[in-house]
Amino acid sequence: MLPATQHVASVLRGPNGIYSNAKPGSLIIDCSTIDPVVSRELISEAEKAGHKMIDAPVSGGVAGATAGTLTFMVGGKQEVFEESKAYLSAMGKNMVHVGGPGSGGVTKICNNLGLAISMVGTAEAMNLGKRLGMDPKVLAGVINTSTARCWASEINNPCPGALENTAASRGYTGGFAAALMYKDLGLALEVAKVAGKNILPVGSTVHDIYGDLVKQGLGTKDFSVVFQPLASEEGLVSPLQKELETLREENQRLKEELSKLKK
Repeated sequence: MLPATQHVASVLRGPNGIYSNAKPGSLIIDCSTIDPVVSRELISEAEKAGHKMIDAPVSGGVAGATAGTLTFMVGGKQEVFEESKAYLSAMGKNMVHVGGPGSGGVTKICNNLGLAISMVGTAEAMNLGKRLGMDPKVLAGVINTSTARCWASEINNPCPGALENTAASRGYTGGFAAALMYKDLGLALEVAKVAGKNILPVGSTVHDIYGDLVKQGLGTKDFSVVFQPLASEEGLVSPLQKELETLREENQRLKEELSKLKK
């Protein structure tokens, strides 16, 4: 499991890569979340080199990894998936064959797109309730027995004091890094270009929000840290809002200069 597409490609390809040096017929399992188009290419290259390969991204977070309850979303040939079960079952509880090569990555990207959107929505709801005088524990309890219930509210609630043993309860340390979520959202936007026009308007906004968190130095924190700027005095100003404010200021400056010229 490696951070990004380029890291996986560099480890597999080339004279010093796995393809050239692994024992013929080796089973290669890539659990990274990378560009699914590249995953398809890599699996094809593995087969040409005499190996078997699947893409098998995971879901379940640090808690799932610790408990051995991860879910593997596996893309590749059915027979290779069957062979991989013995290894995957040692690390996770659920193994789902989701389709051909690259399908594991597509599934993971879609999952993380929905996860990021729900995390930002949960953070906004919890922040609003807290600002209006609600006890975070009470609000989280109601949400988690109501229609807004989701993984972000029930397992990794972003509001400090809402739940115990969450990233928020330990200063947003551990967990899934905001920088990695930003990367995965970028992958979603990239593959969406071939799927249709303007199909991720909310995803695009959330991608910008996480990009801003990375710029603020919060990239190593758990992605639930999005609550932190929301809870600040100024709140979370999105990149689009910042751009609009800059344009307003520039427009005002030009008006003032024009007024001076008329005099």
